[in-house]
Amino acid sequence: MSNAYNHVTIIGNLCNEPEFATTQSGISRVNFRVGVQRRFKDKQTGQKVADFISVVAWRNTAEFVRQYMHKGDLVVVDGEIQTRSYEAQDGSKRYVTEINAEDVRRPIQRAVAQGGGGSDEGFVEVEDTGDLPF
Repeated sequence: MSNAYNHVTIIGNLCNEPEFATTQSGISRVNFRVGVQRRFKDKQTGQKVADFISVVAWRNTAEFVRQYMHKGDLVVVDGEIQTRSYEAQDGSKRYVTEINAEDVRRPIQRAVAQGGGGSDEGFVEVEDTGDLPF
């Protein structure tokens, strides 16, 4: 499988305040969940469906998230999906699937014209003469 590639990008809202910790060797780590709405509604209820994705970030990315990201913020997470397992206190085996974040950032916001408040002020209609090359 030399053509295999593990990369994921999600855009969603932070479901909780990021949980920051430091390993015994001094490496920064932060865990959080991102709520991502699906494109379709539930057929039975008509409600939007969301998934809640666990994310872990390390070192500088963890420090950045700790300092600048808060519950409810819209974020873009780039990373790879990883799975792991561990033995719970009751002896059962637990499985975890999460995104190991390489980058966490806010999405680029559309620039708003000065004084326009999101309106089309400052834009001029152009007549389409059919001469455009695209």
